[in-house]
Amino acid sequence: MIAGRIFGRAVTLSAAIALAYALPVDAAELTLPALTVKQASGGGTTYGLTLQVLLLMTALSFLPAVLLMMTAFTRIVIVLGILRQAIGAGQTPPNQVLIGLALFMTFFVMAPTFDRINAEAFQPYSEGRLDALQALERAADPLRKFMLDQTREADVATFVGIAGGKGYERPEDVPLSILVPAFVTSELKSAFTIGFMLFIPFVIIDLVVASVLMSMGMMMLSPVLISLPFKLMLFVLVDGWSLVMGTLAASFVR
Repeated sequence: MIAGRIFGRAVTLSAAIALAYALPVDAAELTLPALTVKQASGGGTTYGLTLQVLLLMTALSFLPAVLLMMTAFTRIVIVLGILRQAIGAGQTPPNQVLIGLALFMTFFVMAPTFDRINAEAFQPYSEGRLDALQALERAADPLRKFMLDQTREADVATFVGIAGGKGYERPEDVPLSILVPAFVTSELKSAFTIGFMLFIPFVIIDLVVASVLMSMGMMMLSPVLISLPFKLMLFVLVDGWSLVMGTLAASFVR
């Protein structure tokens, strides 16, 4: 439990620092300069970065983890990777295309959540009606709700048991140190479930092609070489990319 509290406080502190520097702040409110310029004794000039920049860079290092572990990105990129492997087209589409597609699909799925964060946290903070910590607390609520909607109760109960807890009265009481790993576990299960359903038709094509080649005595010919055009044709004829993108978007509970 102590480790969980330390993790939760570290995430909160890092997010608060990132929010404080990402949102606009009046110049009069800055108490520490990001860059200090001093005149050296020999007549030269020395430059130095303050603790302010160090804290900012430390907070920014958590942003990739937040994108991977607290949004829809994990499920989408895993499903796309499984789909590419099921088709058997090697590195086509390349990793850059899959990651870019997963990133923009994540923005599409998370758009309602980001709109709430903007309306309930960013706008009041930019107008001076909230301080940084209050804005952070309000911004965490929509993101927490999104994760709770996608997380299975069994996964939450598993991590509560591992942490030695006795449960919580309301879902909103679950701390991030438990909610985040439970959310990621649920996302992995959902991604592999969707990937399994996508794999079935392509496996059937491989089996049919292999059986036909065996019956014709062409045992030296690779079934993968023959089945690939048929799998590509099937995927194009059924408008596979639109179906996959629509299924992924609809798989997130809102």
